[in-house]
Amino acid sequence: MSANSTEATAQSAPRVNVVLVKAGRTKISYPAELLHDDGTRLAVRAPWAGDGVRDFGFVRFEPGDVFTEYYWRDRWYSVKEVRAATGTLKGWYCDIARPATLAGTELVVEDLDLDLWLSADGTDVRRLDEDEFEESGLARSDPRAASAAVSALDELESLAREGGFEALLA
Repeated sequence: MSANSTEATAQSAPRVNVVLVKAGRTKISYPAELLHDDGTRLAVRAPWAGDGVRDFGFVRFEPGDVFTEYYWRDRWYSVKEVRAATGTLKGWYCDIARPATLAGTELVVEDLDLDLWLSADGTDVRRLDEDEFEESGLARSDPRAASAAVSALDELESLAREGGFEALLA
């Protein structure tokens, strides 16, 4: 295939703008390639959109990393497969969030503070930011959403520990 036809294919790929909202404000917004949308689940691919390196201690997100992100319109989470620039799988970072909405080319996701990490080898499963979730006051302001968020985190942790991510993302 010639370079020109590759460029034409890349330019014609559907694009969306992923907008992550937290506490009513846009946390980050970035362009992504829309890979799949079956009406319930969407998949997008985008390079690491953060500034520089983000070192969590157990994983580093850095320029060149590629995120394949899965969002659902009927589930309270998203799953982001993280690969290094070399293609090596780092793991999966999961955000607990309200179900995603797509309006035109804007994919909006409201982050609810809870997160989960699953390492590439499956040995490291971590619940993250439970303190931030408590401090957010969601349990008082929207008990139904808080309950759905905790249930979503429990579901993802169970899938991670039982090797269920492959089926979830298939």
